[in-house]
Amino acid sequence: MFVHAVTVEEGSLRLDQPVELKVDHARRRAIRANHSATHLLHEALRQVLGDHVAQKGSLVSPERLRFDISHPKPIEAQEMARVEDIANAVLLQNEPVVTKLMAVDDAIASGARALFGEKYGEEVRVVSMGLPAGEGAKAFSVELCGGTHAGRTGDIGAITIVSDSAVGAGVRRIEALTADAARRHRADEARTLAALAGILKAPASEAPDRLASLMEDRRRLEKELAEARKKLAMGGGDATGVDAPREVAGVRLMARVVEGVEMRDLKSLADEGKTRLGSGIVAIVGVAPDGKAGLVVGVTEDLTGRFDAVALVRAGSEALGGKGGGGRRDMAQAGGPNGANGQAALDAIQAAMAAA
Repeated sequence: MFVHAVTVEEGSLRLDQPVELKVDHARRRAIRANHSATHLLHEALRQVLGDHVAQKGSLVSPERLRFDISHPKPIEAQEMARVEDIANAVLLQNEPVVTKLMAVDDAIASGARALFGEKYGEEVRVVSMGLPAGEGAKAFSVELCGGTHAGRTGDIGAITIVSDSAVGAGVRRIEALTADAARRHRADEARTLAALAGILKAPASEAPDRLASLMEDRRRLEKELAEARKKLAMGGGDATGVDAPREVAGVRLMARVVEGVEMRDLKSLADEGKTRLGSGIVAIVGVAPDGKAGLVVGVTEDLTGRFDAVALVRAGSEALGGKGGGGRRDMAQAGGPNGANGQAALDAIQAAMAAA
């Protein structure tokens, strides 16, 4: 029984009313191409990745194809290129796509691949594509399938894989395009590469290496800039006018407000300050470009019995509009939204030291 779900756009339907059905041939042709390409890619993936590859679900639409396979890790770029090359080589053979009705046991015995979990009747449809690899061998792809397919492999036009992603443990999702969609995708990629090459002022073939070199230079410069900012922050002279350690309750205190330093670097600055002091307390407020602040307090080991970095950082956090803080007696950190109150946070820490 064939059942059609329809939407009545005008008029009405009644029982026993004759209707005329028309296939959207452009849409059907695109679906056929994507479905046949799925079969070719499935077999190509098995040849490149191994016999463990099995289809775990698929989507065939006029615009694209998508199917999931069993594979434990990401597919490498060179592996994907080989898969695409193999599938397109079979496509270019332009051999007829052959379908046969066979008893299910005979079909399996002939080497046809069945999808795990599918239920088959006594008679099945076997779809074969591509020339055999040698005398006595079966066709490139032979699967049990009841769906619509291209008349010849050349009707697929072209196959382009556009993505590989993980959708679960041991399951990868492949998405691909065929025919005009594949051509347009490749054309868009070529235009993008040409634009990138123009920006880099390099031939397209050299653009990836040139971009990688620029990215490496940027990472190096960012690292050097971060180190320079850290040295400037700890080298005396900052926005607060605090140049040297002061003495509070008989203990040396290095207290600074710094800008342009990554929040993740505040702890290393505090460690450096503790090393410089030898014995003392370091309090550093780092103000971010968005006005928020991070606060780190470090206490040298000889003073942890008298001062607790966690208690001191919490005292400073209140001035920054934060809620507490945490860490160890020798190193603690906190934060708050009011970076403009950085000096007030340092004053609060100094007061807490004096009261200890």
